[in-house]
Amino acid sequence: MKVLIVGGGGREHAIALAIARSPGVEKLYCAPGNAGTAALGENVPIGATDLDKMVAFAKEQKIDFVVVAPDDPLALGMVDRLEEAGIPAFGPTAAAAAIEGSKVFAKDLMKRYHIPTAGYEVFADPRQALDYIRAQGKYPVVIKADGLALGKGVIIAGSEEEAREGLRSIMEDKIFGASGNRVVIEEFLTGPEVSVLAFTDGKTLVPMVSSMDHKRALDGDRGPNTGGMGTVAPNRYYTPEVAKACMETIFLPTVEAMNREGRTFKGCLYFGLMLTPEGPKVIEYNCRFGDPETQVVLPLLESDLLGIMQAVRDGRLSEVPVRFSDGAAACVVLASGGYPGSYEKGKVIAGLGEDFGEDVFIYHAGTAIKDGETVTSGGRVLGVTARGKDLAQALARAYEAAGKIDFAGKQYRTDIGRK
Repeated sequence: MKVLIVGGGGREHAIALAIARSPGVEKLYCAPGNAGTAALGENVPIGATDLDKMVAFAKEQKIDFVVVAPDDPLALGMVDRLEEAGIPAFGPTAAAAAIEGSKVFAKDLMKRYHIPTAGYEVFADPRQALDYIRAQGKYPVVIKADGLALGKGVIIAGSEEEAREGLRSIMEDKIFGASGNRVVIEEFLTGPEVSVLAFTDGKTLVPMVSSMDHKRALDGDRGPNTGGMGTVAPNRYYTPEVAKACMETIFLPTVEAMNREGRTFKGCLYFGLMLTPEGPKVIEYNCRFGDPETQVVLPLLESDLLGIMQAVRDGRLSEVPVRFSDGAAACVVLASGGYPGSYEKGKVIAGLGEDFGEDVFIYHAGTAIKDGETVTSGGRVLGVTARGKDLAQALARAYEAAGKIDFAGKQYRTDIGRK
């Protein structure tokens, strides 16, 4: 088979590495890809959101299967376009991708179908939003941009002044563009956070190994929110009892709700959960594999990823095995100096030629090839992932490998998995 993976980050490198192991793959393309995916197949210089060029390329090359990994092209309807052109694709339609593409849609869906989540209100006027926050008088308060914002469209305001500044930046300064035309004001939930990715074909839902993301830039969960500075799997707070409750009150009700809305979801559905004193509640949905959760979940997958994805697309997920290994995995993100603020690119990365061992995976996120050398090209540069018999061993291996890699300005958290 000829397989095309849309995207160019660490998630796409992890997916590409898993799919490359499938016995049915003859040729692998990544568009646009990065320095890591270039070692597995052929990078194609097409932007992930360029629907016309992507569909044209898939038709010209007679691609057998396309994996659309990022949120933007899914929300724009890339899967719809590919399927219309007769090209099988993994991922939800644009209608189903609205579960991530619009926070307002997602919250209203949960309210309609009684899926547990934080209390909320929606506003299109920043003054009305601030009046509401002031009247509630509860801090911290959560402010979310309605649309896609590269995983960064959430502000946790600890005071009225921070709320005012947050609303101004989202709704007036438009730091997230049109995504900030509306905001969701949400109550602040407390408890351990859990990320659960799940395969679903709209009928069957199979959760993957649970994980925990670390969003804050600095040790001790301090500093600004990022796209993710590291992950561990499994999440020790996600007990069998919690898993059962989530399946019954959140996972299956969400799939059924989307069916009733005429938006059947096929693909990877991401559940961002908070284990509150009242039980599990949904913080957010994603319509795709999370990043960097994918980098710890897929190394534990023993089954054929491509076979699972084909079964999801064809509506026969119940017929294929989805098995994960015991043990644990940990990912430490190496980021550019200054991230998530401004940072320089083009820094030469040293140490990638080391022998890290079979249980270590160096996932490229923001990298490129320049003059024959691998250089930085993004905020999150590499995801250094390791497997182990337990979390302690996985973390030790990941940090040992991270210490062998260097580039000017390298920054990373030293406390991934500690909590």
